[in-house]
Amino acid sequence: MTSLIGVYECNIDTKGRLLLPVAFKKQMQSILRKGFVVKRSVFHKCLELYSMNEWNDLVKDVNKLNRFKKKNVDFIRIFNAGAKSIELDGSGRILLPKDLLTFAGISKNIVMSAAVNIIEIWDKDRYEKTINDASIDFGSLAEEVMGVMGNKGEDVELP
Repeated sequence: MTSLIGVYECNIDTKGRLLLPVAFKKQMQSILRKGFVVKRSVFHKCLELYSMNEWNDLVKDVNKLNRFKKKNVDFIRIFNAGAKSIELDGSGRILLPKDLLTFAGISKNIVMSAAVNIIEIWDKDRYEKTINDASIDFGSLAEEVMGVMGNKGEDVELP
């Protein structure tokens, strides 16, 4: 698994091309030539950029779903809606499809944010609102999500 670090403000041109930040290129040097998959986020109006390795790992799990259950078929359809395979061009740019830009409300100013093993691509204003959302108490969220985990990541019973 690739572990990415960083948040970068970027601009997208009128054709939907985005220059991948140098710091991300360095972190993903060994996998750049394999390409990427970009898709809609499940929970937010942003895009998710997966390395081809990460995408293939995720698809293995999705592929285990029983397709004779309607909710699974519905999930697969919506999960894959708009997903596109993309590659870096000779200038180190990726071309983001118009339908995905529209979904995420992206026009010019964007934020690329590492989310452990993927990169989220946000409209800058929407990203700032999400990060600064006063209704989220990050300390409480961190305690709820991470506070009962053992050193190796497994949930542990508390006395």
